[in-house]
Amino acid sequence: MREPTGLDALVVGVDRALRTLAGRGASNRASPGEQVPEARLGEAERAHAAGLMRVNHAGEVCAQALYEGQALVARDPDVRQSLLDAAREEEDHLAWCGERLDALGSRPSVLNPLWYSLSFAMGAVTGLLGDELSLGFVAATEDQVCKHLERHLEALPADDERSRAVVAQMHADEARHGTKALEAGGVDFPAPIKDLMTVISRFMTETSYRV
Repeated sequence: MREPTGLDALVVGVDRALRTLAGRGASNRASPGEQVPEARLGEAERAHAAGLMRVNHAGEVCAQALYEGQALVARDPDVRQSLLDAAREEEDHLAWCGERLDALGSRPSVLNPLWYSLSFAMGAVTGLLGDELSLGFVAATEDQVCKHLERHLEALPADDERSRAVVAQMHADEARHGTKALEAGGVDFPAPIKDLMTVISRFMTETSYRV
């Protein structure tokens, strides 16, 4: 078999981007909400749950792009593989959120192509600064994601246990990704940088909730 070329990597990357932006990941695990009965929600509750899950779906689009961008320029093959492994697990989240949006009669954010492009560029730039910083960025990002998922667990309609089951499993996975990144040698980012990341994250979430 011939060795993979840069063109091969480009083709694979474009394919992953298109599948991500199509709103569906290749889920390897059944949705945590699959066995939970679908609640009968009022119109306002359904719209609110859909807005939250649209935010989570957009976050998973960003996660795919970040990991792909970081993996593309990672120096250490083990770091590259760990980033790609995490991205494949995040595909489960993407699929689960897409399923919930369908069930709630809603759709993904129309801004997902923008989020993907910006996140891929951010991941690549961070990766070029070195593997330790790149892994630290993963850890800091996952910390931000865990915090907003915790807020979503509280904000979801009380009867929407199916969405809550999905968000709870996502939270557990994201926390594990962040811990593994630090254990692999990632830099623990200082508070001011994390605060800036929080501001950027809030802009994305508030926008995606509406559109």
